[in-house]
Amino acid sequence: QVQLVESGGGLVQAGGSLRLSCAASRSIFSSAVMGWYRQAPGKQRELVARITSGGSTNYADSVKGRFTISRDNGKNTVYLQMNSLKPEDTAVYYCNAQRSIIATTLYDYWGQGTPVTVSS
Repeated sequence: QVQLVESGGGLVQAGGSLRLSCAASRSIFSSAVMGWYRQAPGKQRELVARITSGGSTNYADSVKGRFTISRDNGKNTVYLQMNSLKPEDTAVYYCNAQRSIIATTLYDYWGQGTPVTVSS
């Protein structure tokens, strides 16, 4: 069984904050690159942030300085702290777990998504 369960989405005003959580299956969490993606209506799904098993991170330019990704290996959970939210951050946010060896993808799992709406 592989399971990714997101939570923490909701409705906030511009300038507010939310923290998203993604609880992952024990069997894949320790070796996976964990990521947060988002998809707004009429747009393609895009990368928001990633974190490796060793703690290395990268972010989309649009969220640098505002969002922080982190992971708790003991809880098999990845977080996305979102501050200074803007209306353009409105989207469904998806948790992703991926493992690759060189050019081969071993797995690529997705959660069900949690909606975030930022009002102006």
